Amino acid sequence: MTEWKFTNKEFAQTEEKFLSGHRACAGCGPAIALRLVMKAARGPIIATNSTGCMEVVSTIYPYTAWKIPWIHTAFETAAANAAGIESALKILRKKGRIPDEQVDVVAFSGDGGTFDIGFQGLSGAVERGHDFLYVLYDNEAYMNTGIQRSGGTPHGAWTTTSPAGSVVPGKAEFKKPLADIMVAHNMPYVATASISHWKDMVIKARKGMEVNGPAFLHAFAPCPRGWRSATEKSVEIARLAVETCVFPLWEAEYGKYTLSAPSKTIALKPEKKKPVDVYLKTQGRFRHLFKPENKHVLEEIQNEINRRWQKLLKDCEMN
Repeated sequence: MTEWKFTNKEFAQTEEKFLSGHRACAGCGPAIALRLVMKAARGPIIATNSTGCMEVVSTIYPYTAWKIPWIHTAFETAAANAAGIESALKILRKKGRIPDEQVDVVAFSGDGGTFDIGFQGLSGAVERGHDFLYVLYDNEAYMNTGIQRSGGTPHGAWTTTSPAGSVVPGKAEFKKPLADIMVAHNMPYVATASISHWKDMVIKARKGMEVNGPAFLHAFAPCPRGWRSATEKSVEIARLAVETCVFPLWEAEYGKYTLSAPSKTIALKPEKKKPVDVYLKTQGRFRHLFKPENKHVLEEIQNEINRRWQKLLKDCEMN
């Protein structure tokens, strides 16, 4: 892969493919993520989008926010749909039915459609080696259907199906390490990205489009409504997730991990790593954790973050 330098001027001059006028909530992190990924397009591109927040808000009939060919597919089939599109393009090129040019295929799906009900299709498409970029916009719950917990919901978080009670204070389980699971598929490219670091996300999306084979981009994208956070704070909260190592930034090429610049800085200067409570206090879904009786949950969260961070440093050979 060539190292693509994306400047601020290029960003401003690049044509918008995910347009304004959609009906996402104020401060919607996934809407920012989709716009950034579309800025990385290198030519003709087709997107498929599973049922979810971004599908609903961007294509309420008869309107659309997409300036490219776009297909709505079922909740669990974004990867399978992308695999079918990529295969069809190969056959049409071979038969001379379409020009012999590169057409990028991108699949978009939320955490529910990726961590949970769409994982089987994603794993299968990657195992078969289809050439497409899969973008997980992670707002950490099934937001479109009423803020239910998913495999991507963090430990201790309130959702409508993991309520904060006196016995069980929020979600009992920890977030599934999905990006690491995708690395285990031995695929060409896997990366994490955050809307707080826009250039990093755009460059990683381009890398994912350029590789020959499947690529996976895990995009961290706060949801003010589900997270009970201020609408104007989404980017700030996403930045805190990186700075506390709740969501470190890295990429892996055929299993070889490399820390991205913001997280590499923390690795080299550990004093810059912020405590997790700085991040948790920005969101109402964690408010109950700051009661005296739930102090142990905060400690569990911090310990797990520290453990996963040390594992990542070891994977990157930086510990």
